[in-house]
Amino acid sequence: MESEILMCDYSHHIQPFYTYASNGLPGYLIRLQTEGYASVLIDGKMQPIGPGHLLILHPGDPYQLAIEAYEHPQRGLIVSSSDYYLACQGKWLDKWREQRKHPPLVRVDVEEKLLSLWRLLILEKRRMEKENEELSEYLLRSLCLSIDRLIDDQSIHRGRPFVASRIKSYIEEHATSSFKIEDLANHVGLSVSRASHLFKECYGKTIIEYMQEIRLAIAEERMKYSSMTLEQIAETCGFASYSYFFRVFRKKFNMSPVDYRVKHAPALASIARQRNKK
Repeated sequence: MESEILMCDYSHHIQPFYTYASNGLPGYLIRLQTEGYASVLIDGKMQPIGPGHLLILHPGDPYQLAIEAYEHPQRGLIVSSSDYYLACQGKWLDKWREQRKHPPLVRVDVEEKLLSLWRLLILEKRRMEKENEELSEYLLRSLCLSIDRLIDDQSIHRGRPFVASRIKSYIEEHATSSFKIEDLANHVGLSVSRASHLFKECYGKTIIEYMQEIRLAIAEERMKYSSMTLEQIAETCGFASYSYFFRVFRKKFNMSPVDYRVKHAPALASIARQRNKK
């Protein structure tokens, strides 16, 4: 195996907590702050971190973490901090380090798909039966490469407010569900009007327009490569009704969903016609 997971878990602190690796870390440490606040040693100074701060340290790097009380707007002085952490080592990680040269601390959007990979790793390490080391290694690689993508996406949108990229990620993650803009605004801690204005200012389109783009792209793929009915496609892609899907689709492609399927997937269109005859 080209990599080994030393520790992998989730932690939540409600009491002050301090840790210090005086002789440097034995392996790589990846730590994602998900809730609350803490302080970490970066370039010889303790720096405050909050939700979305990702720490990537290398073997031999000094490590110091402090979780202390902070002022909460509603609850007063509290101690509350949550994070996912991973300690690992191996040749694959050495290559990953050399290829990417990550900064020790970056801020990323806390995406559910990233946390899902982390949770799968945690569950595999907790198994009472023998750990599947090959599965763990591939999950580790997937996690590291997903981190790379998050950092790259953030680099592409550099100069835009961080919260705008969080709005974009939320839309991409929830596009096929019937979420409300109020849900999105609450997720990023803004009013509906402010979230809508910020997104339009940064990306040149409204939240609804971008959501429809994603839904139509998914629908287009399913029309070409699945045997789902058009009504099923409309429903599973997040459209409230087939009639609404029809209007939006026709506006973008200048043809009806039926005509599009006949043109691009005639075999599937034939299957659909046979179903309708029954």
